[in-house]
Amino acid sequence: MVAINCDMGEAYSIYRCGDDEGIMPYITVANVACGFHAADPVVMQKTVALAKRHGVRVGAHPSLPDREGFGRREMTMEPAELTACVVYQVGALAGFLRAEGMQLHHVKPHGALYGMASRNEEVAAAVADAADVFGVPLMGMANTVHERVWGGRDAGFLAEYYTDLDYRPDGSLIITREHVAYDPAIAAERAVRAVTDGLATAVDGSDIPMRADCVCVHSDTPGAVDLAKSVHDALRPYLTATV
Repeated sequence: MVAINCDMGEAYSIYRCGDDEGIMPYITVANVACGFHAADPVVMQKTVALAKRHGVRVGAHPSLPDREGFGRREMTMEPAELTACVVYQVGALAGFLRAEGMQLHHVKPHGALYGMASRNEEVAAAVADAADVFGVPLMGMANTVHERVWGGRDAGFLAEYYTDLDYRPDGSLIITREHVAYDPAIAAERAVRAVTDGLATAVDGSDIPMRADCVCVHSDTPGAVDLAKSVHDALRPYLTATV
């Protein structure tokens, strides 16, 4: 069984990024921005309420403190500072969840922080120390430092596959500053393959091993609603509300 997750609440004040209302019916888990790359208190509150109306579980999507770069620029931080940075963000979202009578489901780092933690054990450990405060699983990529560091945690590890990002032949994810459009039918076909066969297609056409407890669709990918619907329809026989 698999969940479909999406990075959401990536707005700020009057600025919008992604159609959360359009996508929410096609996912089972939302990763909600916590203020450092996107979102503000009102956006977090509204996104949590929207997820509750659709029966969608909510996890935190913390970032490096890089709003101008949308959290997609790498930064050097001391481990203790990074842990505090993540605890601060997750704690903010946890307050809005409590107000709605909901529980925090997981933590999934955003952008550059996600990429850094997939390669650097010190960064991954600092993020894990923050997630341990809340006792929830961490979401990341199998066969990377994510799994090596986060996989042994008591709270668990959730492996995810991306429908709208590309993979290198070594299995690493290509994290772009701006997302490009993907063919919904091809994305859906590849998502099913990752879930059922444990394989993904790299940019050179080669097969790479893939484990997918959940499948991610980004809200700021062009045509995201159509892509999410296509993936949801294709994965319907394998879907679960929780992971």
